[in-house]
Amino acid sequence: MVDEEIIAEVRCIMIDFADRTGLSGKESPPRRYLWTDAHAVCNFLSLYRRTQETEYQGLALGLIDQVHTILGKHREDDERSGWISGLEETEGEAHPTAGGLRIGKKLNERGPDDAFDERLEWDRDGQYFHYLTKWMHALCRASAVTGESRYCRWAVELAKVAHAAFRIGGPMGSQKRLLWKMSIDLSYPLVPSSGLHDPLDGYITYNELAHSAEMFPGDTGLPDLTTEIAETAAMLEGRRWHTDDPLGMGGLLFDVCRTIQLIAAAARLNPTIADALVRASVESLDSFAEQIPLHHPAEYRLAFRELGLSIGLRAIARMQDIAGGNRELFGTRLQQALESLARYVPLSAVIENFWRSPANQQVRAWLDHRDINQVMLATSLLSDEFLAL
Repeated sequence: MVDEEIIAEVRCIMIDFADRTGLSGKESPPRRYLWTDAHAVCNFLSLYRRTQETEYQGLALGLIDQVHTILGKHREDDERSGWISGLEETEGEAHPTAGGLRIGKKLNERGPDDAFDERLEWDRDGQYFHYLTKWMHALCRASAVTGESRYCRWAVELAKVAHAAFRIGGPMGSQKRLLWKMSIDLSYPLVPSSGLHDPLDGYITYNELAHSAEMFPGDTGLPDLTTEIAETAAMLEGRRWHTDDPLGMGGLLFDVCRTIQLIAAAARLNPTIADALVRASVESLDSFAEQIPLHHPAEYRLAFRELGLSIGLRAIARMQDIAGGNRELFGTRLQQALESLARYVPLSAVIENFWRSPANQQVRAWLDHRDINQVMLATSLLSDEFLAL
């Protein structure tokens, strides 16, 4: 049970974030970054659910609008202008995700004829598939909290355009896969490699969207995702999901949590996928524990990567509750695997308490990534809506 002190702490973090990044109108111009903002939307919705103070729902929905009008349009330092999708202003407002959403990096994207610089690419704009899926999830949560189908519709429209742009390969060539990074207008790849968990994340997110869309049978504007679900399902065949990256482990646990919720809510997915993902999570955490990376000083650590793991660890209790309440659906094998996972739950508090320390928040590694660090700390402390389906 989250106590009032935690809610107050998250409230302070998120109000500071709103002020500092231009969401509350106290700083100009606004500063938006898609990954951070997806978590922030869920945090504001969590605060609203917990307190019933409409200010927080207003901040969540205002953030969605700001992300769309900034990251859904071309950069100010770009010769192009308007919606990335190419739609006229009014049509673009009605379909703000129809061209995807920019990452929000400081530097403009690399041109199609410019030389590739791996180091510089991390600071260049474009579109990341795994950032887009996080935004789809945030939009789904907004639909669930408000009861408004437009947020779900925008999420599904984003899924359609993202999948079409990031997917390559075909029946006569290599197996279909998802590219890591695309240009702002989705016309050419910026990083042609593939993310380890992107097809899994896409598959689960598309199923989440399809499940969410079923809540709005009267909305005829919701596209169908049958093809996207089938294509990402095929990409999962023969894959292993083990990872040594704490952020990747957290993302894997987040995917397991949504999978278990989808199975329990709609029997939409096969329970065997949950078994495979939990086993991969246990294997990954066993390796992580052997490395003892949490013993290093703050200046040698990246808070947001560790906090990503902490958020995932917070999902384990939810998974156990759902699986325990649906024993006939999941069986004992998953229960036993979740028990193996549960022994790592205390790591979440270790990570949170380390980064809640004022001293550790003064090192350069924290300050250089202050927005994402603070917001993900808040998500870990109050993960209600981020982990919900």
